[in-house]
Amino acid sequence: MPQNIGVFIDRDGTISEEVGYINHVSRYQVYPWTGEAIRSLNKAGLKVVVVTNQAGVARGYFTEGLLGQVHQKLIAEMTRAGAHFDAIYYCPHHPTVGEPPYRQACNCRKPKTGMVDRAAAELGIDVSKSFVIGDRYGDIELAHNAGARSVFVLSGYGLGEYEYQRHNWKQQPEWVARDLLDASQWILQAITA
Repeated sequence: MPQNIGVFIDRDGTISEEVGYINHVSRYQVYPWTGEAIRSLNKAGLKVVVVTNQAGVARGYFTEGLLGQVHQKLIAEMTRAGAHFDAIYYCPHHPTVGEPPYRQACNCRKPKTGMVDRAAAELGIDVSKSFVIGDRYGDIELAHNAGARSVFVLSGYGLGEYEYQRHNWKQQPEWVARDLLDASQWILQAITA
């Protein structure tokens, strides 16, 4: 069994539908393949961690209380699917918008590594053996900055970013996956190769 390997997963566009800022819990919809993907990573003994930028808090679009409701909905859906997250971390900050304490140049806003560093310390994860999955180039940068492997998904903003922006990317993902389920299957093969 793999030891201390983490899978850091972006939320919107990767775990759930990308709908812009979620200002009501009813707008939050988990992709139908997410439960199976997370369950397979759980069964392999990997630490599964959500890392999500939520600057809508800083912008005043929603509160941390609503963010908590959304994450409770996500946890409940995973429980029904026989899956779980080892932790959910979010960054409510923005460097130039909003009021303090939310307006700040923090170390947790992706692609900075604060959320990954915190998870590594709290969950005993070896980041050098770990993976980041996301639908934005910032997730690929996060993986590079943290020293993890990167998987880019074509769900959410992924297809458009990959098709029209990748020629400008300084870092390329290690793997491009159709969606989170495809990404999880690739990771399971990668750790046993």
